[in-house]
Amino acid sequence: MTYQDDAVVIDNDVFEIIKETFECERATDDSKYRDNLFLKTKDYFVKTDDGSYSIKSRLINNKIETLHTKSGAISESFKKFIDPLKLDYNEDIAILDICAGLGYNSSAAILDFLKHTDNSTNLKIDMVEISPETLAAGMIVPSPIAEHDIVKKAIESELISSGFASLELEKTVIPENIDINVFIEDARSTVQKLEDNTYDAIFLDPFSQTMAPELFSRELFSQFHRLIRDNGIVTTYTSSAPVRGAFLEAGFQIGEGPVFGRFQGGTIASLNPEVLLKSLNINDERRIGLSDVGIPFRDEGLNSSSEEIVNRRNEERAIKRHHSLISSAVKTPIFLGENMDDEPLKRRVERNLAKVNISGVKSEEAYYIIAAQEDYSEKSTYEHNSRERILEMNKRLNDVIDGNF
Repeated sequence: MTYQDDAVVIDNDVFEIIKETFECERATDDSKYRDNLFLKTKDYFVKTDDGSYSIKSRLINNKIETLHTKSGAISESFKKFIDPLKLDYNEDIAILDICAGLGYNSSAAILDFLKHTDNSTNLKIDMVEISPETLAAGMIVPSPIAEHDIVKKAIESELISSGFASLELEKTVIPENIDINVFIEDARSTVQKLEDNTYDAIFLDPFSQTMAPELFSRELFSQFHRLIRDNGIVTTYTSSAPVRGAFLEAGFQIGEGPVFGRFQGGTIASLNPEVLLKSLNINDERRIGLSDVGIPFRDEGLNSSSEEIVNRRNEERAIKRHHSLISSAVKTPIFLGENMDDEPLKRRVERNLAKVNISGVKSEEAYYIIAAQEDYSEKSTYEHNSRERILEMNKRLNDVIDGNF
């Protein structure tokens, strides 16, 4: 089993301790190595505000972060991945959990399912995590909720099956109406094996787009489009413009997710605009539809390296900036139709606009483009939604650039 080193974000030292521990377990079949593993590695974990533990990242850009917000690791799972769901628990439910990490998102989904079902329906969860060490960390961390023990049992079974662990120490029994499959591999490989129209929800929880742009690409989201059911949702913590742009190009409706531990809500995508919590805000729609910042990551063969994907996007931005899209510098598109008292900023904005045939922030061209947002409503419907407004603004920008205005 191999995986890209740069796709793994847990601190390298705790990785080595975990690997050595399970090597000893396999060599001796002695449970003592795993029994004290959390105490041995406790300094690499962080207790968050709700009492649940997160784990430290390796050094990234001269900083060490945690895999979850310090406001509460398990609370984040409920707020960002469970609260947006609008599931019918009278029917069987299927969830795809990408970058399953410590298993918190799946645990929260199980709790929610058990709370709403009378045992007449079934829950299927497919967990995907590239790193066996990360899954092992999820198996040794204290469970923040009882349902996490169910996930631990599923993780242990797969770690034994894959040869990473050897002992069956988890005592929890997985309920008969819950089926958990664990895939220890690159999510890009996993999704290509899965059946169309399968999932009611997809949880997308990579560490960051900087670390793993391959997990936020337009091509991966096209796979999600194939896998998701008509009223299903994809939910992720990030509000990043290229991520939202990738969902848009892949054919999704997009809206804003809940705010928790950050300044801005995440992103929810669906084939049905009416299951979204709310539309994107006006400025986000403009930046995605009109500027180069909304250009997505691309990974045509679903096999490119992170560096190749980032470089490809940078090249595309350079080609389209000032030609088919407005420069994203100083967030230029958000000033269309606005009064600007800051004269130096206004000059910079209008220089960027002039390069795409827009004569000023309050010009006829500017008002023509943003007229696509006249029907703006925070409520997302089939008739009025962020996707339609973004596409219409982009079309109108091209009219202006091509001299057809």
